Amino acid sequence: MTPILKTDRSRILAFLTGLRIAAAVWFFCAAFVGVAGAHEIRPAVVTVTFDRQVFDIEISANVEAMIARVSPKHADTSESPNAQRYDMLRQLSSSALEEKIHEFAPELVKGLAIEIDGERGTPKLIEAKVPDVGDAKVARISVIHLRGAVPQGAKEFRWSLDKELGDNVLRLREAGVEGTASVWLKNGEWSDPYVFGQGIRPRSAAEVAMQYVALGFTHILPKGLDHILFVLGLYLLSMRWKPLLVQVTSFTIAHSITLGLSIYGIFSLPPSIVEPLIALSIAYVAIENVLTSELHAWRPVVVFGFGLLHGMGFAGVLQEVGMPRSEFLTALVAFNVGVELGQLSVISLAFLTTGLWLRNKKWYRRGFVVPVSLLIAALGLYWTVERVYGYWIAT
Repeated sequence: MTPILKTDRSRILAFLTGLRIAAAVWFFCAAFVGVAGAHEIRPAVVTVTFDRQVFDIEISANVEAMIARVSPKHADTSESPNAQRYDMLRQLSSSALEEKIHEFAPELVKGLAIEIDGERGTPKLIEAKVPDVGDAKVARISVIHLRGAVPQGAKEFRWSLDKELGDNVLRLREAGVEGTASVWLKNGEWSDPYVFGQGIRPRSAAEVAMQYVALGFTHILPKGLDHILFVLGLYLLSMRWKPLLVQVTSFTIAHSITLGLSIYGIFSLPPSIVEPLIALSIAYVAIENVLTSELHAWRPVVVFGFGLLHGMGFAGVLQEVGMPRSEFLTALVAFNVGVELGQLSVISLAFLTTGLWLRNKKWYRRGFVVPVSLLIAALGLYWTVERVYGYWIAT
């Protein structure tokens, strides 16, 4: 066989291999596109306010998923057997969904496990606030208001949400008591007792750290597909440790700065600006991977700028979840550590699945980096348009 034929055969094999890998990446992205389109489907945020002999509950959640009994992690996919019912509910007008919520109220109350001094509390539905249908790719967040009675002389309150209704962030407030107690509850677990007049039992620094490390990690893996693709974009430019280390360090420093500034209320931008720009950052990094194979001086600077945006995106999660006043700094640092562990896991998994067996192939860049980067760029541009349109419709 002549050298020319050998070269042609090598190019064809490289092209076919790249197509197979790119197709796998595309199907992976397609499986999660609904989730990433909404940045992520977050757990229900439950705020309980005590005032004299009354407690008020506000549940901010993707109510359609709760009614359809669709797990939040599958709410925008066809993986759930109830996906068809969920899709139908999402198409309802705000008034029609409010009627469905009133019909669902008895079932919802059964799923709320409330104990006051060991006795079950049974709240009643007061009202439901449902926004109009907006972007079909973004989960609609409704607010359900319930109210119940606190018996005279009651000492403590406990809460649990049926695991079929999803995870929840519980926020507890009391008239005359400073601050808000916040805790992230998963798989139907019970909250620690809230003692009236004193607050919830303070968690140790170690407990807070573990909770927020887990929250930061899961915000990347498996929930943050847009952040995953951005990190993969950094990885694809070069598998050599120095260029990758320069980029990741630049990104880490940047998002740590804006995460802290946003949480402390010093500086922030609205999600309508941050979320489309995060999507655009994914496209930019991927497109640059196609145009160049070397780390140029401007790349770390650009990555730093995009890191500032991602930090404000991370802050949005923490602000919604809430942070313990007694261990505020611990929670902030722990969340950041969790994010970094998530990013390092993405890079490690990428290296184990591609770097170990592709890095020495002559066709690696042409047959893998370029097609995968193009797919990531296409998805980033799609999300940019989708998010701009979604926020425009919402306003």
